[in-house]
Order: sequence, then structure tokens, then C-alpha cells
Amino acid sequence: MLRHVARRLAIGALTLLLISFVVYGLIRAMPGDAADYARAGPDEERSIQVSRERYEEMQRAFGLDRHWTLAYLEWAGKFVRGDLGASLHRHVPVSEMIAERVAATLLLSGVSIGIAFGVSILLGLYSVKRDGRPDERALSALLYLGYSFPSYVAAIMGVLVFGVTLKVLPLSGMRSPDHEELSAAGRLWDIARHMVLPVFCYSLGYIAYYTRFLRASLISTMGSDFVRAARAKGLSDNAVLVRHGLRNSLVPLVTLLGLSLPALVGGSVILEQIFAWPGMGRLFFEGIYTRDYPLIMGLTMMFSVLILAGSLLADLLYAVVDPRIRYGT
Repeated sequence: MLRHVARRLAIGALTLLLISFVVYGLIRAMPGDAADYARAGPDEERSIQVSRERYEEMQRAFGLDRHWTLAYLEWAGKFVRGDLGASLHRHVPVSEMIAERVAATLLLSGVSIGIAFGVSILLGLYSVKRDGRPDERALSALLYLGYSFPSYVAAIMGVLVFGVTLKVLPLSGMRSPDHEELSAAGRLWDIARHMVLPVFCYSLGYIAYYTRFLRASLISTMGSDFVRAARAKGLSDNAVLVRHGLRNSLVPLVTLLGLSLPALVGGSVILEQIFAWPGMGRLFFEGIYTRDYPLIMGLTMMFSVLILAGSLLADLLYAVVDPRIRYGT
């Protein structure tokens, strides 16, 4: 197991190197640069006219007067030492900016993946237990609808219905203006109310996908010889389904879950923009808009590490849910 982990870590380090090289080249090839944004400002109608000399001075300050490969080598050297650099526009270390936003994103994605995983197990067991009956067919139709429904469309509809029309849920943000004046329980309730719509939109597609995946895996497992042997011993259908069917069907589901964790974090750009959620997805959008190269690279590397860590976590969880791997049989 240790040898396997060491090999995966070595491959992961090489993968990070290739990702960083390609992404750095791509963002430097984007139209415009950080100096252009600093010169024009966020509003083109109120652009600041500066001299050519001042513009070239800003390019030198941002390191844009050198070939991108040289700038990449300088950035990579800092990254190896644990230095992500400083934001070109805010002049704040990128690590501090990420640290300010990571808790909000992890809270949202963690609750979403937990709900999606738990609900999908319950629905998967229910759909197998009621296989072929009208209620199971209706559930399957709803799951297909949920899987094919874009999350950003669900977000916009949720805002219009529950935020604008019914006015029962907050429209955006993570806290209300009077959040600091509330009691401890009131603060938790305030954050929970702000999380309802984002969590629902995050987890909707995953619930549908995980449930369909688990259902197919359970149906395949229930036809195995060891399941028939368990039934021959006199175990009830529910015991066979949960103790034997679910345990073995969790192996591929855990792998899927481990690979989905980075997607919930890295794929939060659009939803965090819609709900004005102060997370890393929104910060990534701001970095692209302002051509803030150190910020983009810092977030890209963090997302890449999460993807590789998710893949490694899935392998390790394999050993937890499958004794054959844990004992090398």
C-alpha cells in the first residue's frame, strides 16, 4: 500500500508540473493582460489614459516584459518553495486570498456532497426494492429529469421563485446584513437559509447520477452467486440487500465519489457568481476577468491538487470498503 501511494504521489507531482506549464502558457496567450486592465480599470467608459512609458512600467512591474516561459520558471521556483506569489492588483499574497475563501467553498461543497451521497444511497435502495413498480418508474423519470437539468438554470429558477416571488429564501450572499447582531443559533440559521438554494442546485445532478449508478450496480450485484447463497441461508431480502448488495456496490460508488469531490469545488464558478457566494469559484472568475496571473495559477494548482487527491482518496477508500484489496487477496 505504501509503495502504491508513493508511486501515485510521484505521478501526481509530474502531472501538476505539466498542468502548470500548459495553463500558464494559455493564460498568457489570452487577449489583453494585467497591465491593460490596470490601465483601463473595471469600467471601460471610465478608462484611465496613461502614457506609453507608464504602460511599459506597469508591464515591467507585472513581469509581462519577459517571455512567458521565463516568467513561468520564476513562478514555478516560488511555487516549489510554497510561495504562490501576490495578486497583481490587490497586492495581497495569493495564499491569504485563497485562505479567506476556501472555508465558504468547502462548506458549500461538503454539505452538498454529503447530502447527495446519503440521499442517493436511500433512493438507490428504494428503487431496487421497488423495481418495476409504478412508483419506481416515476422516480426514475424524475432522476433523469434532474440529471439533465442544468444547475445554473435551476439556480436562476430558484432565485426567481423562492427569492423574488415567494421571498422565503435569501437571494444571494452567505450572511445577512445584520448577521453579527444575531445570537449564535441565529447566525447558524442565517447561514443555513443562505445555503438552501446553492446546496440544492449543487447536489441535484449528483443525486440523480449517483442514484442511477448505484441502482445499476445493485441490480448487477444482486444476481451474484454469494447473494444467492445468502438467501439460501435464510436471510431476509432487506438484510441481503443492505449487508451484501450495498456493501459490494459501494466500491465503485466510492471511486465515483472521490473523483466528484474536485468537481464540486472547481465547478463552482457559475453558481457562486449567481448566488454571490464568497468562495473560490467566484474568486477564480475575478482573477480571469482582471488577468491576475498569480491568482489564476494559485487557484488552478489548488483545484488540480484536489483532483489528484480525490483520485488517491478513492483508491484508499477502495481498501476500506473492499476487504479483498485491504488484505491483498
